Amino acid sequence: MTELGARLAVPRTDAPVGVARRDVTPPTGIRAKNWGPADWERSEGAHRPFTATALALGDDEPLVLVAVDGTWWRRVDDERSVRGRVLDALGLNEERLIIALSHTHAGAVLCSADAGLPGGELIPGYLDALADGIAAAAREALDARAPGHVDWTTGRCALASDRELDIDGRALVGYNPDAAPADDTVIVGRITDASGRPLATLVNYACHPTTLAWQNRLVSPDYVGAMRELVEAETGAPVLFLQGASGELAPRQQYTGETGIADRHGRALGHAVLAALALLPAPAAELELSNVVESGAPLGMWTETAQEPATTIAAARAEVELELNELPTLDELARRWADIDPRSREERLGRARNLRDGYIDGPTVQHPFWAWRLGDALLVGHPGEAYSAFQRGVRAAAGDHPVVVLNLANGPGFVYLPTDEAHRRGAYQAWQTPLAPGGLDRLTSAVAATLQELVEGER
Repeated sequence: MTELGARLAVPRTDAPVGVARRDVTPPTGIRAKNWGPADWERSEGAHRPFTATALALGDDEPLVLVAVDGTWWRRVDDERSVRGRVLDALGLNEERLIIALSHTHAGAVLCSADAGLPGGELIPGYLDALADGIAAAAREALDARAPGHVDWTTGRCALASDRELDIDGRALVGYNPDAAPADDTVIVGRITDASGRPLATLVNYACHPTTLAWQNRLVSPDYVGAMRELVEAETGAPVLFLQGASGELAPRQQYTGETGIADRHGRALGHAVLAALALLPAPAAELELSNVVESGAPLGMWTETAQEPATTIAAARAEVELELNELPTLDELARRWADIDPRSREERLGRARNLRDGYIDGPTVQHPFWAWRLGDALLVGHPGEAYSAFQRGVRAAAGDHPVVVLNLANGPGFVYLPTDEAHRRGAYQAWQTPLAPGGLDRLTSAVAATLQELVEGER
């Protein structure tokens, strides 16, 4: 039974906070061929800027989270080189840095092995510039740390939909109108300084940025760009977009060259973020059932009151052992795909080759993940592309703690983690991944256990 003095808690994080940003827009002419049907290879300009936005949290042993507009890592060595340079520049332990890609499919190819292909000559220099930009933003954020506060809330956005479509017995990647509703959760963190001034907004949402496809010749952050522009105009503070567990989630309308559609999608998510922010009480406040006012009816008064601080900051890096499928050789894959057009076949073969290099060494793989305690909130990131069942499962296990869930964070292991049902139906994500069925459940269980240890270890 609710009694006077009851409170509606707002999960929070109290710690020194710093935020900084660098422009990391790829140069015109860089290789940006991310789709098999594309008959072009070099970008012809930029739709919207690409950014690397760093958030530093904590005092003596800070955590650094960097949200980067980028496609996906194709080779272990490239990701390891960029992240290693940032770690060295900052002097951080590995568990205390997460570099998270937005996963736009309209960005530069992040693969130095493609340096000999058209536009590829610009890739090594861009990877160097990306490492320098991330390190500079992170260093500035660390240097800017001052007492701050994060209020956490949850919104809803209908942009994401199930993309597991079956037509005439064939598994396609496209909007399935008969599927159950997609996970529409938007985790929002309002980051303010000690006076309540906005410093940044953290947005965690699961939806593939695949609006723009082979018809578009501009590098673009896809829907993330317009979302960021809208929210930043309203709040006056930078946005960090963090891609959630979106393995089977994407916009209904996608695979287009029309940048206006990507902007519409971004505004839809942006308005959902602003709606969630608008319903928060003032920074560092929560609602209390404070008194009863007699009127035409007795009125229960919920008023803002100060919260108790939540100051625990902790981090862990762990690994989970995952089993592999029996993998065909690249020659066998070439024969299997002999009947599709050559451009698409080479795209598939290149991805298969890169996924294996530096990640697979034996009958199983060690798949890494990063887990953070941020006061009342939790964060987990891993390098793969998990289905949304991952974030649903982890959040259910975490109880009242909001959980920020990241795909495409750090490396190695740039692989899909589909559900067992996706394996049964022969989904693209299932035949593309080297991982055997059961991997998603193992990852979910390992992450939930690690987060529980963080919660119980320091209160």
